[in-house]
Amino acid sequence: MSKSLLRRTAVIAAAALATVAMTATSASAAHRPDPTTDVRLIAFNDLHGNLEPPSGSSGRVTLSNGTTVDAGGAAYLATHVKQLQSQARNSLVLSSGDNIGASPVISALFHDEPTIDFLNQIGVKASVVGNHEFDEGYKELQRMQFGGCHPTDGCQFQKSFSGANFPFLGSNVYFTNGLPALLPFSIQFSGGVPIGIIGATLKDLPSVVTPEAIKGLKFGDEVEAINRTSNILNFLGIKSQVVLMHQGDNTEVEGPDDCKLRPGPAAVIAAKVTPNVDAIFTGHSHQQYNCVINDPAGQPRPVIQGASFGRLLSVVDLKIDRKTRDVVRSATVAHNEIVTRDVTPDPAAQKLVDEAKTKAGPIANKKVGTITADLNAAGVASGESALGDVITDAQLEGTQANGAQIAITNPGGIRADLTYKSSANGEGDGVVTYGEAFTVQPFANIMQTITLTAANLKNVLEQQFSASGTKILQISKALHYSYSAAAAIGSKVSNITFNGTPVDPAATFRVSVNNFLAAGGDGFAEFTKGTNLAGGPVDLDALLAYLGAHPGVAPPPADRITLLP
Repeated sequence: MSKSLLRRTAVIAAAALATVAMTATSASAAHRPDPTTDVRLIAFNDLHGNLEPPSGSSGRVTLSNGTTVDAGGAAYLATHVKQLQSQARNSLVLSSGDNIGASPVISALFHDEPTIDFLNQIGVKASVVGNHEFDEGYKELQRMQFGGCHPTDGCQFQKSFSGANFPFLGSNVYFTNGLPALLPFSIQFSGGVPIGIIGATLKDLPSVVTPEAIKGLKFGDEVEAINRTSNILNFLGIKSQVVLMHQGDNTEVEGPDDCKLRPGPAAVIAAKVTPNVDAIFTGHSHQQYNCVINDPAGQPRPVIQGASFGRLLSVVDLKIDRKTRDVVRSATVAHNEIVTRDVTPDPAAQKLVDEAKTKAGPIANKKVGTITADLNAAGVASGESALGDVITDAQLEGTQANGAQIAITNPGGIRADLTYKSSANGEGDGVVTYGEAFTVQPFANIMQTITLTAANLKNVLEQQFSASGTKILQISKALHYSYSAAAAIGSKVSNITFNGTPVDPAATFRVSVNNFLAAGGDGFAEFTKGTNLAGGPVDLDALLAYLGAHPGVAPPPADRITLLP
């Protein structure tokens, strides 16, 4: 942070703190206030513009006993927020990022303006940026913050767009010249005390977005940025501090308030972040967990995440000492609240959703194909998924003009299931609408066909397994292989065949991938070695064309990827 910016921040904070001090002094003349004050923090993460209740597994929360509860939907989320607020004298609503981007059609058609309007409506006070806030680039993120009509499409949802009423935070987001690109923190007053909200996104953000989207930006270490920002807040006298971090861990299948983390970055970061921070809200991994991880001084603090798509609200209740203005850590209570659908939908939120749905309806409700059963995005034990099979087959068919022989796609690009049962729109069982297909493939990634050697292909498949985790690519029908979970990293893949024949080490293949993977996204750097690049259709268009040409698509057999001991 520049010295001038630091000075301006200090002046503003000092003025605000003086106001609070005067208020407290006036109050003490009448009666002695309680020595502590309670503040409830209500956060969510990875909403991704899911204004309507999500369908399929994306709209359910798994409990500790394995049963599920239908959850999510903006109107229900708004009701639950109000209920949680009514139970506490003081509260703040926060977000851990990915509010927008990869959104269903009723938000995405309007460049996610309806979602920002909804977040304003429920009173969000601060949000960290996630990787998807950068999907359309830094300038579009600035438009989301400050408002204005889209430079190409104008204002299509409302006559004007005022932007977010809350700041987008990113303490580790910089321009390439080192200057901060976003505000590092926000100071919120609740219960008569100031609370510092620090935002930090994942330092590996460049690996999960296209290079063009973050041109001119760089992303620093999360711990360093959080600790530096915490020191600034501490210098300003802000002793109660929480972090909104768009980084998370994976977990075993557990309930919303269980904690069985697999090794991952969030827990490592949480253990290193300065003891000044009293709670850490996480995101990005779309997992549900409620953990307690000791800070470097050995003191416990909550580290929590609320799944995704508005299905959970992460609630942290703080007790703050009025004299020291610091959190009484031993009194902190955290839980994940399920956004059930058995409550009355909030009228204002429902009105907004209905308006977006009506305006998007002529496009979203158009029939584009049919299926015979659910096509699920989640994979079987090997990681292969029915929907992944269909999508790659569609991408292969859509790039035949490029001589494509194989298509490969990343699992993170498949955002929802295609469900057989009719939606509430009444299109009928088995009917796939444009809106449903869009929800599955919302990124508008461009298909690109490249030439890979057999060695390149083997390396791509090996790159699915790394020390940071496993990401199983989805592959088209001619390619088959096996992998051993117990084998060493770099030597897990075997028995690679093409059209039933073992791959010749001297062979080359024309392989179709989206532009995100072609640029080495998700850590698949081997794709960048491809040659003879030829452009193709948008991934969604390839899927739409396939559904239109093949009525009654059935789930393919899960036999392309074989898991060995």
